[in-house]
Amino acid sequence: MQSGDGFVIFLIVVLIGAWLYFYIRAQLRRTVGQPAPLDLIEEEDVPEDDATVLLEEEGYRLVSGKKRIPITISVNDDEELHSRLYIDYMVEKDGLYYTVKLASEHKPLDMAGSAIRDRLLVYQLVYPQTSGVLYVDVLEHQIDRFVFVLDKGE
Repeated sequence: MQSGDGFVIFLIVVLIGAWLYFYIRAQLRRTVGQPAPLDLIEEEDVPEDDATVLLEEEGYRLVSGKKRIPITISVNDDEELHSRLYIDYMVEKDGLYYTVKLASEHKPLDMAGSAIRDRLLVYQLVYPQTSGVLYVDVLEHQIDRFVFVLDKGE
């Protein structure tokens, strides 16, 4: 070994270490910066019914069937209430995912902004990675797509 070889080896190890540090740091930032995946979506077979047929006719791919999301509500730190939120389907079209809510005869949707917000916004908020909410009215053979954009300036 020559007199300067130790220094050169030390310099190479430091450069490799620095490169490795910045590479791992960049990978971690990229991973943390990405939105969380849709963990509720587990590809599953969805039983065929009128709603699924209508969705497939319109080009949506069924990803999952009914989902039940349990909710625990604490009232004044001494009372605990339990409820649940139901999502009828999760679908995908052109790489975008949507939650699906089926129309109900006994609870029709008023097409006013406040009524739509009150009835459907929660489904977008539960899974903000989705691109919107589909409201499927099987009797009318109609699918309405709602995309909620929260204005942060007001």
